[in-house]
Amino acid sequence: MKKITLLIPLLFSFILYAQKLPKGFVYLKDLVPSIKIELRYFSDDNFIGKPINGYKSNRLIITKEAASSLKNIQQELLKKELSLKIFDGYRPQEAVDHFVEWAKVLNDNLMKTQYYPKVVKSNLFKNGYIAAKSSHSRGSTIDLTIINLKTSIELDMGSPYDFFGVESHPRYQNISDQQKKNRMLLRKVMLANGFKPYENEWWHFTLKKEPFPNTYFKFPVK
Repeated sequence: MKKITLLIPLLFSFILYAQKLPKGFVYLKDLVPSIKIELRYFSDDNFIGKPINGYKSNRLIITKEAASSLKNIQQELLKKELSLKIFDGYRPQEAVDHFVEWAKVLNDNLMKTQYYPKVVKSNLFKNGYIAAKSSHSRGSTIDLTIINLKTSIELDMGSPYDFFGVESHPRYQNISDQQKKNRMLLRKVMLANGFKPYENEWWHFTLKKEPFPNTYFKFPVK
């Protein structure tokens, strides 16, 4: 009886942690456990420099349709001893609002050197780096790269994830041939599996036939 009593609070905690997702959404790890997940907005390693509102765990949430396509991509990459590594998927509107409010505080430039060295913060809205709405909030947009499975090291894409600048444009030319090749490998495998690219960020793709094209969700990542 004592053992059962001890297990009850543990079970209750698990139920609270594993939130009930809206219909049509899944935790990617449940479907494709081999994909590496590093939600940058759950950490302080991002362009703001602290965890972002709405990110309460390192659990990648995404629509079932996008997850199915990512599973196919991962199976293809594993044959080459490569793997996807995901930085962001579903993003709650609360997080987008956090970005917007941060962008208005012009003297908060903690991460400028690393993420936007050539961009004046007051131009982030005008240049399209920050917006009041994000396709991520619709659940079928993904930010990702490819890693070498043997070393767990990311392939060199010529610019870091979330770097604000022309260097992050997928077809930016002032990078090495190997860096271009790595970008095109990611782009090719994503296009072949139903995703469309964003022409300002080599890491950003949205499912072409996204199930919620006009809905921006607010539930947290936990």
